[in-house]
Amino acid sequence: MDHQSGDGIWKLTLFRNVFQVLKEFTHGKQQKVSKTGHKEALSDILLGMAAGLKRDPIVILRMDGEDLLEFINGPSYEAEMVSIFSQIGCEDASLRGCITKALEKLTVDQGMPPSSDSWVMRNIVEPALESWDDKPVSQETFLEESKKVAKRVAQNLKEEPVIVAHSVNTFDGSGIKRLLSNKFELDKLLNVGLENVPKDRNGKISKEYLRVVLDVVAPSVGLPQIGAVEQMDKVVADVLNRIDVDDGKMIKEDEFKKLLTEIMGSIMLQLEGNPISVSSNSVVHEPLPSSLSLLQAST
Repeated sequence: MDHQSGDGIWKLTLFRNVFQVLKEFTHGKQQKVSKTGHKEALSDILLGMAAGLKRDPIVILRMDGEDLLEFINGPSYEAEMVSIFSQIGCEDASLRGCITKALEKLTVDQGMPPSSDSWVMRNIVEPALESWDDKPVSQETFLEESKKVAKRVAQNLKEEPVIVAHSVNTFDGSGIKRLLSNKFELDKLLNVGLENVPKDRNGKISKEYLRVVLDVVAPSVGLPQIGAVEQMDKVVADVLNRIDVDDGKMIKEDEFKKLLTEIMGSIMLQLEGNPISVSSNSVVHEPLPSSLSLLQAST
């Protein structure tokens, strides 16, 4: 599994992101914009991409089967596959189905591109299972046959390497810590978060909006938004439950801000003690040549 050069990373990532933003900018239509509009759009695209890559660096991996073979022939392979066999539950499944599920459990670090990708499944995994006789399922048979299939997958990767965009995001509370150490920035962010929150005639706010405002400020403190990362949702839910945000009480704005600050502090402490890392893998497919003409500068 080769790590592409920095130049290669930028070319692949830049092209994919520019393509997506151009589609949004032009609403997917073949239309022209002025030179000024073109420059402004490109500037916004590049600034947004730079900020995004700084927050979530992307590494482009060329997966050619070498790392998969190294894993297959390494000392940890059998123990890992025994563990996977016990996880996937093959009692009522065919051996072919078991092996397919097992391949889905293998990771990029082990040399396996995400088989959830339809292209990988169609061109790399399924051909490795062709002309293969199904057999009764047992752990011994599973270990023996899965190894044969994995070697065929590695051979297919050698013939058709797969490019994977890989990123790891670690939530360790450092973004909250930076914010809490800067009162000016904290106050500014809290004010922004409260801009659209409804208040009663006495200027009080329902505690239930703590969850809403936390979601608004989350990107600014290095947190995912609610619903994006299951492990983080559990941490946030635990903190919010302790404060009983759904009790329907109305509180003054100052108290609301104080509670929100305490919530962020509690989340920070939990993440400092137990950071949460989330990896993301996406197969890079070349966009259609015609998409290059989505945004044309008019003369």
